[in-house]
Amino acid sequence: MKTTLSSLKNMFKVPDLRNKIIFTVVIIMVYRLGSWVPLPGIDFKALQSLEAASKKGGVLSFLSLFSGGALTRFAVFGLGIMPYITAEIIIQLLVVVVPKFEQWREEGATGQKKLTQTARYLTIALAIMQATGLAFVFHNGGGGFLGAGTGLNIDLIPNFTIPRVLLIVLTMTAGTAFVMWLGELITQRGIGQGMSILIFTNVVAGMPAGGAAIRAQGGDFKFGIIIVLTIALLVAIVFVEQGQRRVPVTFAKRVVGRRMYGGQSTYIPMKVNTGGVIPIIFASSVLYFPVLLSNVLPSHGWGKTTQSFINNHLVQPDNWVYIALYGLLIVGFAYFYAAITFDPHQQAEIIRKQGGYIPGIRPGLPTERHLQGILNRITLPGSLFLAFIALLPSLFLAFWNINRYPFAGTTLLIAVGVALETMKQIDSQLMMRNYEGFLK
Repeated sequence: MKTTLSSLKNMFKVPDLRNKIIFTVVIIMVYRLGSWVPLPGIDFKALQSLEAASKKGGVLSFLSLFSGGALTRFAVFGLGIMPYITAEIIIQLLVVVVPKFEQWREEGATGQKKLTQTARYLTIALAIMQATGLAFVFHNGGGGFLGAGTGLNIDLIPNFTIPRVLLIVLTMTAGTAFVMWLGELITQRGIGQGMSILIFTNVVAGMPAGGAAIRAQGGDFKFGIIIVLTIALLVAIVFVEQGQRRVPVTFAKRVVGRRMYGGQSTYIPMKVNTGGVIPIIFASSVLYFPVLLSNVLPSHGWGKTTQSFINNHLVQPDNWVYIALYGLLIVGFAYFYAAITFDPHQQAEIIRKQGGYIPGIRPGLPTERHLQGILNRITLPGSLFLAFIALLPSLFLAFWNINRYPFAGTTLLIAVGVALETMKQIDSQLMMRNYEGFLK
C-alpha cells in the first residue's frame, strides 16, 4: 500500500506528466457533460420510457454501453465514438484487400496520416447514416432496438418534419466529430490513447447504477456472489491480457566493414488475446444486422414470419439460439482478426531478411508454417475466453433472470485493457525520469 501511494505521489512530481493527466481529466469532464446535453425537439417523457426499456437488453443496451448512456438520453454525444470505432475497423479490413490502402500502410508515418484522414471522413459518413436511422427508428416505435415483448410504442420526435430531422442529424453528427477531436486531443496532449480513454469513461460510468440495480433486483445474496465472481473474472482478464507466447529468434553474426553485428537472441511476443474486445464488437454488429433489417420488412406474409423469428431468437440475450450464435461468431472473428493483425508470411520474411532464424526451424516457408501453427493454437483459448466473458450476462439472464449486469466481461475487458495500457505509459515516463513506477 505504501509503495502504491509513493508511486502515485511520483506521478504528480513530474510537471509534464502532471499536466498531461490534468488535461486528460478536463477532456473527460467535457465529454461527460456533452453526454447529458439533450438534442432539440425530443419528447422527454418518451425519453424516460426509452431509458427504462434499454435496461432490459436488446440492441440498444449494447450500443448504450459504448456511449455511456448518452444514446438512451438522445444527447448531443449520443452516437459516442461508435462511428469512429466502426470506421477504424473497416479501414483495417480494407487494408488487406485494397492495394492502395496497403501501399499507404507501407509508407510509414505519411501513409498512416492518409489512413487516419480516410477514417475521419468515413466516421462522418457513418455518423450521418446512423443518426438518420435512429431518428426514423425512434419515431416509429423503436423497432427491434428495444427487444421483443417491451410493449412500448416510443415516439421521441413527435414533431417529425424534415427541418427537425435535419437538425437532429446535424447535431448528432457534429457531436460525433467533436468527440473524435476530443479523443485525438487526449492522444496528442494527454495520457493514454484518446479513443480508448473515452470508451473506458463510458463503460465505467454505468457501473455504480448498474450495481445498485442488481442488488435491488436480485437481493444481497446474488449481489455478493456476482461481486466475488467479478473479482475472479477481473483477475482472469488481467492474466489473459498479459499472456503471450514468446517465440525465440536468433540472429547470426555478420561482419559489415570492421564491425560485427548480430549474434544476439530475442523473441516475437504473440498475445493470447490478439484482438482484444474487437471480435465482440464484430460479432454483435453482425448479429444485430438482421434486427436492423427487420424494421423495413413488410408486416405480413414472409416479412411477418421473419420478424417474428428475429424478435424471438436474435433480440433476447437469454435465448439459447442467441447465445450459441453469439459465441460462434466471437470465436470466428477472433481467428479472423488474429490473421489480419499478425501475418506469419510477413514475419517470416522479416526474420529471413535480417539474417535471423527460429532455433530448430529452417528459414522461409517452414518458419511461416511454424508461426501459423502457434497463432492457431494460442488463438483458440483466447477466443473461447472472449466468448465466455461476453456471454456471461446472457447466462445470468437465462438462469437467474437478472436483466442488468454492469460488471459483464465486455465491460471489464475494456476497463482492464485500457487501464493496463495507460499505466504502462505512465510507468514508462516515470522510469525515464528515474522514478519508481507502478508496474513491477
